[in-house]
Amino acid sequence: MAEMKNLETAEPGSSGGATQADRHGLLEHSREFLDFFWDIAKPEQETRLQATEKLLQYLRTRPEGSEMKYALKRLITGLGVGREAARPCYSLALAQLLQSFEDIPLCSILKQIQEKYELQKVKKAMMRPALFANLFGVLALFQSGRLVKDREALMKSVRLLQILSHHYNHLQGQPMKVLVDILTEVPEAMFEEILPKVLRGDLKVVLGSPKHLELFLLAQRRVPAKLKSLMGAVDLFTEENIPSLVNVLKMAAMLVKKEQKLPELALGLLQLALKENKFPQFWKEVVEQELLKKPSWPTSYLCFRLLGAALPLLSEEQLQLVMRGELIRHFGEHIVVAKPPNQFKFVPEMSVYVSTFLEGCQDDPGRQLAVLVAFSSITNQGLPVMPTFWRVTRFLSPEALRSYVAWLWDMFLQPRLDSLVDFSTANQKKTQDASVNVPERCVFRLRKWIIHRLVSLVDQLHLEKDEDLIEQVARFCLFHAFFKTKKATGQIPETKQHFSFPLDGRTREVIVSTFFSLLQTLNPKFKQTADQSEGAKPWTYRLVKLADMLLNHSRNVVVVTPFTAQQRQAWNQMMDTLKELEARSSEIKATAFQHLLLLVGLHLFKSPAEIYDLLNDIQTCIKKSVEQKPRRSRSRANTSQEPPWVEVMVEILLSLLAQPSHLIRQVARNVFGHICSHLTPRALQLILAVLNPETEEDDNVVVTDDSSEKQPKETEDEGEDSEDSKDSKSEGESEDEEESEEEERDGDVDPGFRQQLMAVLQAGKALGGVDSEDDEEELGDEAMLALDQNLASLFAEQKLRIQARREEKNKLQKEKILRRDFQIRVLDLIEVLVTKQPENPLVLELLEPLLNIIQRSMRSSGTTKQEQDLLHKTARIFMHDVCRARHYCHNVEHCTEALHTQVERLVQQAGRQADSSVALYYFNASLYLLRVLKGNISKSHQQGDNTELEPMDQEAQTANCLDLSFVTLVYSEALSSFLTKRNSPLTVPMFLSLFSRYPVICKNLLPILVQHVAGPSQPRRKVQACLLLQKTLSARELRVCFEDPEWEQLISQVLAKVTQTLRTLGEAQSKSEHQKELSSLELLNTVFKIINHEKLSVDVTTLLGVLQSQQQKLQQSLQQGNHSSGSSRLYDLYWQAMKMLGIQRPKLEKKDDKDVVPSDIQSPVSMKRKKKGFLPETKKRKKRKAEDAVPQQDAMPVATSGDQPPSTGKKRKKMKAQVVAQTQLNGTPATKSPAPDSATQSPSTPAKTPKLQKKKEQLSQVNGATPVSPTQLSGKKQRRKSLAQKGVLSKSPQSALPRKKSRLSLVSRSPSLLQSGTKRKKMARRKEQTP
Repeated sequence: MAEMKNLETAEPGSSGGATQADRHGLLEHSREFLDFFWDIAKPEQETRLQATEKLLQYLRTRPEGSEMKYALKRLITGLGVGREAARPCYSLALAQLLQSFEDIPLCSILKQIQEKYELQKVKKAMMRPALFANLFGVLALFQSGRLVKDREALMKSVRLLQILSHHYNHLQGQPMKVLVDILTEVPEAMFEEILPKVLRGDLKVVLGSPKHLELFLLAQRRVPAKLKSLMGAVDLFTEENIPSLVNVLKMAAMLVKKEQKLPELALGLLQLALKENKFPQFWKEVVEQELLKKPSWPTSYLCFRLLGAALPLLSEEQLQLVMRGELIRHFGEHIVVAKPPNQFKFVPEMSVYVSTFLEGCQDDPGRQLAVLVAFSSITNQGLPVMPTFWRVTRFLSPEALRSYVAWLWDMFLQPRLDSLVDFSTANQKKTQDASVNVPERCVFRLRKWIIHRLVSLVDQLHLEKDEDLIEQVARFCLFHAFFKTKKATGQIPETKQHFSFPLDGRTREVIVSTFFSLLQTLNPKFKQTADQSEGAKPWTYRLVKLADMLLNHSRNVVVVTPFTAQQRQAWNQMMDTLKELEARSSEIKATAFQHLLLLVGLHLFKSPAEIYDLLNDIQTCIKKSVEQKPRRSRSRANTSQEPPWVEVMVEILLSLLAQPSHLIRQVARNVFGHICSHLTPRALQLILAVLNPETEEDDNVVVTDDSSEKQPKETEDEGEDSEDSKDSKSEGESEDEEESEEEERDGDVDPGFRQQLMAVLQAGKALGGVDSEDDEEELGDEAMLALDQNLASLFAEQKLRIQARREEKNKLQKEKILRRDFQIRVLDLIEVLVTKQPENPLVLELLEPLLNIIQRSMRSSGTTKQEQDLLHKTARIFMHDVCRARHYCHNVEHCTEALHTQVERLVQQAGRQADSSVALYYFNASLYLLRVLKGNISKSHQQGDNTELEPMDQEAQTANCLDLSFVTLVYSEALSSFLTKRNSPLTVPMFLSLFSRYPVICKNLLPILVQHVAGPSQPRRKVQACLLLQKTLSARELRVCFEDPEWEQLISQVLAKVTQTLRTLGEAQSKSEHQKELSSLELLNTVFKIINHEKLSVDVTTLLGVLQSQQQKLQQSLQQGNHSSGSSRLYDLYWQAMKMLGIQRPKLEKKDDKDVVPSDIQSPVSMKRKKKGFLPETKKRKKRKAEDAVPQQDAMPVATSGDQPPSTGKKRKKMKAQVVAQTQLNGTPATKSPAPDSATQSPSTPAKTPKLQKKKEQLSQVNGATPVSPTQLSGKKQRRKSLAQKGVLSKSPQSALPRKKSRLSLVSRSPSLLQSGTKRKKMARRKEQTP
C-alpha cells in the first residue's frame, strides 16, 4: 500500500490530471496483477519463475500503461525489503523485465534506485537494506545483458560498486565480486578505460584482499599491456610476496568454506604460475611449504581441490612432481583419519576430478597411467588408501588400461616399497611398535589390495568384452592360487614370473578366495547356447582346461597341495565325464550338470580331501541320470522304485549350499531346477529335515562361514587403520562398559559360588557375630594373607567359569545364526520345486513343514535379521508360490482320504492358534487342499454363459474327489467354534473367502449362521454372524445353488431371526449391543433389497409391527444421546428399512406463525452472521424510512417455516408488491414469472442467455402463469423508474446484487426451508391474482 500512496511522485514532471488518471487506473488493477509481486518473493523457485513469466506476459499487452510504472517501482522497492531471501528474487525479476523491454533506459532505472536508497540520507537503521538494494540493483542491470553495451550506465555502476565496497561490514566482498564479473564480460577497450579507476598501482593493495588480487589476475589475463603501464612489471612469486599470497589464499579458503568449491583466485594463480614457468616454485613454496605448514581443514580442502583442478593443466613431468610431494601424503592421511559424520571426506570429490581428467585426455595414455599409478601408490604402511573398486578406471584408454594391469602384476611380483608414498598416522606412530611395520607385513597388505583391484578391473573388462586381458588376469589368479613354478618354460608364461618376496600361506588364501569371486563375475547367469564355439566356452570350462594342462606339465609346475593317486584319478574321470556332457550340450540338463562338475572340480585344488568323495558322487549321479533317461516313461513317477541318484544329488546340493560361496549356491539352485522332476519322497525329506529343527538328520551337514577366517586378517591388516577411532573413545563409554560387565558378573553368580565364598570366609574367621570386633583383633597377618589367597583363587575360578559360560553362549548364538542362514539357502530349493513343478504331488507334502516354520518364527521372541528373513521368505513361498499358483496337482485319487484328514487337521490347528495371523496361513492351506480335491472346473462353467445352473448339476461339478459331507462337517465345527468361543483366532474374512470360492459348502453352513443371528451367543458374535450373512446373501454364486422355494424359505428364516433380534431395538446398554443393533438393521436392509430385486413374496407383517413399536423408544434414545457416535447411523438405518416397507420418515415439526420471532429480537441469521465477523446492530447505518417499512412488514404474509428465520429483505418485498399492483392497474396479469426479478436487476447485472430465458418461460407456463413479453418487461422498467422518481421506491443503501448474493447464501444453507418458503409465496400470489 505504501507504493500506491506514493504514485503521485513517480513522475515529477507529469501534470496533476495525468497523475489522477494514473491513480484511477491503478486502483482498477486486478488482484491477479498485484499478486504477481507477492509470488515473486516466495521461496519456491518454480513459483517465482512462473510469477515473473506471467508478469512479463501481462506487461507485454500494456507496455505504455500505468502498469509498467507500477511494476518498476514495485520491483525497485523490493530490492530493499527486510526479508533477505526476497531481495534476489526481485533483482532477478527486474533483470528479466529489463531484458524483455529494451526501450527502458538503464540510466533512469539506476537513478531511481539511487534516489530511492540514497546512502547519504538514509537512516542508520536502514543502512543495511539500502546497501543491498544498490548492490542488487546493479546486479539486475548486469544480469539483463544490456549493461556492457551501455557505456554511461556501466561507468555509473562501476562508481556505485566502488562506493559499496567501502561498507565491508555489511557486504563483505560482494561488490568487488560483482565488479570482477562485470569486467569479465566487457570489451577490452572498455576494460582498459575502466581499469585505472578500479585498480590502484599499489601492489600492497592488490595483495591485501582476495577480490583485489582476483581483479589483478583478470587484468593480467585480458589486458597485460595496460596493466604493465599502470603498475609496471610485477612478479607475484617472489620471496617478499609469497607470505601475502599465502594469507590471501587462506582468506579465500575461509570465504568458500560453506560453498565447498575452489576459489577462482587459486585457479588464477595456478594458471599464472604455469604461464610464467614458475609452477615448481609456486607448488613447493606456496602450497606445500606454507599452506600445509599448519593446515586447517578449509586450507586442506583448498589444496585438494587445487590438485584436482591442476591435473588437466600439467604435463607428465609436472604430474610426477605434484603426485609425490607432501600434499599427496597429506591427502592420504586425510582419507585414513577423516570419519564421515563429523568431517567431510574428500574421496568422492577427488574421484570426480580424476574422472574429468581421464575422460579429457583419452589420446594421452602416458598421463592417464601416471595419475592412476600415483593415486595407487599412496599407502598407509603398505596398504593403498584408494578403494579397490574405483569407478574412474572405466575412463582409461585400452592402452593405458593394459599398462596399468602390467604395473599391478609387476608390483605384485616384485614390490618396490621405496616407490610408494607411504605414511603412518600420528596415532599409529604413538601406539605401534617399530617391529610391527616390517617389509613383509607391508608386502602382504600391498598384494592383498592388488589382487582385489585386478578382480574389480575384470568386472569392467567383462562389460567391454576384452577377452584377452580377462584371460590373462584369470590365468594369473589361477596359477598363483593353486600352482607354483618348478622349472620355467616358454609354453607357460606364468612360470617366468619371479617373486622378490616369496608368497606365504596367507597371501595364497587371499588369492584363492579372490579367484572364486572372479568366477562369480565371469559366470553371472550360467547360460550357454548349443552353437557356441571353442572361444565362447564358459570361463569355468577354459580354466579347467588350463588347470588340466598345468597338471600334465608336472616337470615345470607343481600343485601347492599335491594330489594323491585317487584324487588325480577322480580328476581324469571328471575330464572324461565333461567330454560326454559336451556331446550332449544341446540338452539344458547336461549344461547344468557341466557347470556343477566344473565348479566342484576347481574346488578340488582348494581342499582335495573334502571334495574327492563329493566329486565321485556327482559323477556317479550324472552317469545314472544320463543312462536312465531314455528308459524313463511318463508314468515313472507313479512307481514305488525311484533311482537312488536323486537322493545322492540332493545330499550333494545340500552340502554345497553350506559353503560360503555365492557362486556355488547359484549353481546348486540351477542344477536342482533340472532334477526336481525326478525328486522322490525320500529326497524331499532330506530337504525338509534341514528346515525342521526337531530332527537331527542333518548333523552331517556342517555350515561353514568365512567370517572367522577373515576376522584375524582384518584385525591384523586393517586394525591399525581404526586405531584413531578406538583411541578417541570417551571415558564415559568405558565407564558404561564397566558397569554393564559388573551387572553381567552379578547376574552370573550362582548359589554354589555363594556357598563356597561363605565357607572360605568362615574358615578364615572373617565372618563374625555380635563380637566381631574381638574376632578381628585375633585375626593375624598370616591368616589375612591366607584368606586373600583363598579368595583370589576362588574368584579366579569363578571368572573362568563365567568366561566359559559366555563363550558357550556366544557359540550357540553363532551356530543358531549360521543354521538360520543355511535354512534360508535351503528354501531356495523349495522355491524352485514349487515354481517349476507345481503339479508334482510332493508339493502337497510341503504344506505342514512350511506352516511349522511360520508358526515357530512367529512365536520365537528373537527379532534377529535371520529370523525375519526366514519368516518373510517362507511366507512368500507359501502364499504366492503354493496357495495362489495357477497350476496344482490333479492326480490325487490314491491319497484322497489322507487329504481329507489333512484338511480336518489344518482347520482344527487354525482354530487352536493364539494368533489370527498364523491361523490365516493354516486356513489358506485347507482352502488350497479343497481346490486340489475339487479338481478342474468344467468348461461350461468356465465360459460363464450358463448362469442359471441346476443345483444338482452344480453339486455334481463341485463334488469330484471332494467329500462334501465330510468337509461341510469340518467347517461347520469351525464356524460354530468361531460363533461361540470367546477368543477365537478365526476371522470373518477367512469364512468369506471360503464362501466365495465354494458356494455349495456355504449353502450347507447357512443354517448355522441363521441360528446364531438371534441365538444366546455374545453380542460380538451376533455382529459377526450378521456381517457374514449380509456379505454372503449378496453373493451371486450362492443364489445359483438354491431353488426359488428354498431361497424364499431361507429369506423368511432370516427375517424371522432378525425380527426376534429387533424386539430389543433401542435398549442397548453397551457398545457391543449397539453394534449388534446396527448390524441387524444392515442385514435387514440387505434382505429387503434382495426381496425387492427378486420380487419375492414374504410376510413382513410381524416385522412391521415390531419396527413400529420400537420407533418411540429409538427416538428417545436418540434425544438422550446414548452412544451418540452411532445413534444417528442407527436412526438412519431404521428409517431406511421403514421406507422399504412403504412408511416415509416424518418431517420435523414446524412452528406456528405466532411463534415467529418479533422484529425487535435479533434473528438467528443475524446472530450467526455476527459471530462470523459482521458489524453489530449499533454500528450499522440506519436505513431510510424505517418507520414505513415496519408496518408493511407486519402486513406481509409469513413465508417461512417454523425453523426458518424471517427474511430480512423487507424493502425488496415491498417493491415487489408495488410492482405487482402497478401491473394489475395497467391490465397486465400478475404472474410468478422471472419478470419482476428481471425488472429489479441493476444495469450491471448480465443479461440472461436465451436458453435460460426459455427454460424459465417453460417453468412459468407449467405453473399456470402467462409468459411476459419483452415489451411488457420494458414497460415495467419504465414504470419502475417513474415510481422511483415519485418516491414510491426509495433507493436502498445496498445495491440489488449484494442482496441477491446474501439471499443465495441463505438458500445454500437451508434448501429444505427454501422450498417450503417458495410454496407459501406461490399460494399467497395465487390468492392475490384470483378476482
